[in-house]
Amino acid sequence: MDKFDSQRRRWLTLGGAALGCALLPGQAFASLSTSRPRILTLNNLNTGETLKTEFFNGKSYDKDELTRLNHFFRDYRANQIKSIDPRLFDHLYRLQAMLDTRKPVQLISGYRSLATNNALRTHSKGVAKHSFHTLGQAMDFHIEGVSLSNVRKAALSMRAGGVGYYPRSNFVHIDTGPVRSWS
Repeated sequence: MDKFDSQRRRWLTLGGAALGCALLPGQAFASLSTSRPRILTLNNLNTGETLKTEFFNGKSYDKDELTRLNHFFRDYRANQIKSIDPRLFDHLYRLQAMLDTRKPVQLISGYRSLATNNALRTHSKGVAKHSFHTLGQAMDFHIEGVSLSNVRKAALSMRAGGVGYYPRSNFVHIDTGPVRSWS
């Protein structure tokens, strides 16, 4: 009887551990398994700025580098800065690793103030009223030298937030909101 109870406990423990891992969000699990520095190289297509940053040193986020990234992702139209969700940078870093590229990310849109978002909505029906851009949780981009369809496929496979595909406008949208996709 003791042998049966011991094996039963072992299986229940293993099952509980497996269930716990399955419930972890994809990005959290990936972040837990990565203990190396995370580096991004970006170009802001609207401002002409370039940034190379090691935003995560292998153990923690670098606050100064996150500040630089927040400025880089600012609403350039209104010259407003917002704290960007660091998970967005993790997603981007992971995407580049999946695509096996270190080519610069071409940022089209990062943070947008409500005023900017509303102004853009008057000119395009593709701009959401409650956009994750206004929360500092989204970006529109493409990666130099990588096909847009491959960027989209990799982003969808991460199952780590929203993925929008805009081939006519030459960008992919990613965000740290719920998992969903659209074209």
